[in-house]
Amino acid sequence: MFVFSPPIGWTLYFLLLTTRFWWLAILYSFWLYHDRATPETGGRSNDWILSLKCWWYYKNYFPANLIKPELTLNPQRNYLFSHFPHGIIPTGPFHNISGRSSEFRQLYPKFKVHIAILHWLLYTPFLRDLGLAVGLVSCSAKSITYLLSRPEGGQIVLLNPGGATETFNAGHQQYKFFVKKRKGFVKMALRNGAAIVPVITFGENELFRQFQNETVLRMQNFVKKWVGFVPALFYGRGFTENSFGMVPFRRPLKTVLGTPIEVEKRENPTSEEIDLVHEKFVDGLVRLFEKYKNEFLENPQEVLLLE
Repeated sequence: MFVFSPPIGWTLYFLLLTTRFWWLAILYSFWLYHDRATPETGGRSNDWILSLKCWWYYKNYFPANLIKPELTLNPQRNYLFSHFPHGIIPTGPFHNISGRSSEFRQLYPKFKVHIAILHWLLYTPFLRDLGLAVGLVSCSAKSITYLLSRPEGGQIVLLNPGGATETFNAGHQQYKFFVKKRKGFVKMALRNGAAIVPVITFGENELFRQFQNETVLRMQNFVKKWVGFVPALFYGRGFTENSFGMVPFRRPLKTVLGTPIEVEKRENPTSEEIDLVHEKFVDGLVRLFEKYKNEFLENPQEVLLLE
């Protein structure tokens, strides 16, 4: 949904300006300015929106399931869930962890889950309000710190450290996680004393396919270099089997949770402390992949690639 939100949202906004209801667009502009801090101050999830039946149908279309985790989470603490792979649109985390109909919500009802996405996506007219309603927040350092530093606990921030670069690998069954040089999330966890939980969704990369072309790849690299975001040129199925369209392919989404990596709070963590926790996280991520690959991969001999 939010891959399309910038062009759709801004088109609707400017079209509204050309109608006799142009004044609504002006009022909405004032609302955007007034509400500009919300994506970085905990968001604004709406239980009524999250409880809509459409999410249940969407979840069962794939189907999407959380493999019951064998871990205990303390509701008086905050956690940073680091999810791989990113995919085109991180679908598994929403349905299996943050969604109202997710198994995670039933197992851990005392936690509030926030999925962190690119900051500027939450400044797209109209659709940003839907994003906030379903629990999305900005992935900026300010936003993550705000949530992980809540003294009352019970906050979970779900982040996709692989980010824009990892979307290049979507559409392949190959599992390549961009994690070796991604240490910012570890630093944030240390600063706030939040345990890090490795999370993997098997099937995430198979929901869409990308157009494979050298010219397209060069264009994507050029845009990413300047704006930090990869324009994913992808396709799915249509409303009938074997037809072309933008509906995700029907693939099982299995989300698994690893053992939390405990950290001691450090206001200014050293590079050595960051590297040590990062090494523990990568080790936990690999062990989680190896534990479940035979169960959920068509080719279990597939090797996990780390970059």
